[in-house]
Amino acid sequence: MSRKILFEDIDEPGLNTLSVYERRGGYQSLRKALGMSRAEVLDQIKQSGIRGRGGAGFRMGLKVSFLPEGTMAKYLVCNADESEPGTFKDRELMQKSPHMLIEGIAISAYAGGIDRAFIFIRGEYQHQAEILDAAIAEARAAGYIGERILGSDFSFSLVLHRGAGAYICGEETGLLDALEGKRGNPRLKPPFPAIEGLYAGPTLINNVETLSTVPHIIRMGAAEYASIGTETSTGTKLISISGDVKRPGNYEIELGIPSREIIYGLAGGPPSGLPVKFWFPGGSSSPVLTGEDLDLAYDFDTLAKAGSMLGSGAIIVADESRRVLDTMLKLVKFYAHESCGKCVPCREGTNWTHKMVQRIFAGEATPMDLDIMGSVQEQIMGNCLCVLGDAMAMPVSSMIRKFRPELEADIEAARERAAARDLAAAAELRPLAETESLAVH
Repeated sequence: MSRKILFEDIDEPGLNTLSVYERRGGYQSLRKALGMSRAEVLDQIKQSGIRGRGGAGFRMGLKVSFLPEGTMAKYLVCNADESEPGTFKDRELMQKSPHMLIEGIAISAYAGGIDRAFIFIRGEYQHQAEILDAAIAEARAAGYIGERILGSDFSFSLVLHRGAGAYICGEETGLLDALEGKRGNPRLKPPFPAIEGLYAGPTLINNVETLSTVPHIIRMGAAEYASIGTETSTGTKLISISGDVKRPGNYEIELGIPSREIIYGLAGGPPSGLPVKFWFPGGSSSPVLTGEDLDLAYDFDTLAKAGSMLGSGAIIVADESRRVLDTMLKLVKFYAHESCGKCVPCREGTNWTHKMVQRIFAGEATPMDLDIMGSVQEQIMGNCLCVLGDAMAMPVSSMIRKFRPELEADIEAARERAAARDLAAAAELRPLAETESLAVH
């Protein structure tokens, strides 16, 4: 069994309250951190090797170190806009152990010399927002948030901000615009948020899971945490698994375990008993892998070398009963709808890809359409302000590349169905036309 860190006793009744969290050792890591220098805390985060758990996998310690020194206003923003299809791990963390997140934010803010923090939570998470609000109030009353925390010289404020349900606000600069009260559009980079982010000040942006891990790194020590997982993918990872599996849900795994152990061992495999046909290893925006890739180690570098990515840790499984085309339609429809429209390649590319998939269903496409569709994806990737366009282009390209014979067969079958419908419609109209002709004569 994998070692549990974040999910240890996650289902303990009342864990969302301060009294139960403190009874389990809560906020002791904050006390320990405040007894260390900021540089020592930052060094622990760096030495742990923890990589961002929100999708990009960037090293958190390096991210904190990018913040400039000085007395200027600096900000920490927790990205709780968990809107990647197939991802629901942060929801469970916030709902069941909100103080773990608050403690992680406080320690990270101390390490970065930050005195103002925000949690940007997706609008649909009303229940979780209410739980977080209550936890923040408890923490503030107990002196874990506010002025001179635990008698130290460190002070910081924490505000919960609810989004309005836009996928684009999961992109860090779109999130910053939304937090400032603007329309959630991605910004041109550079400057990067660490230099010029929220309110034009240096800003550290991290995901819920990443920040929730920080108290455990301080408690365990960087060396012990880094001994878990692999050399370049340290620690444990929360994964959300859904689709054709017997036991969908959230699990905590040690990075580097075989993907088969997750899909078949933890989640039980497809309930139909059919083989796995394809799966998304890191949410809907990750290039698909096939049943032949189940023995790949589940870590950042191995999945990247296989042509996909770990992403947010959301595994979506499809067995042999699923048509690739059906999944493709749902995927492109979602991204076409969620594009903010700021970048031409994304705005036009997602829309045209959606229309081209609809052409296949209507029986109007030919195999050449697959080539055109693939070309459109190439024009999107790397040519936009954010990765929303890439989030559609990467999985679509992988589906075309890996399942082209099936897609060509679907195109031909749809053309035959369309031709049959046209013949039937013509046959129905013929007697009516003959009757009208006789009436005229």
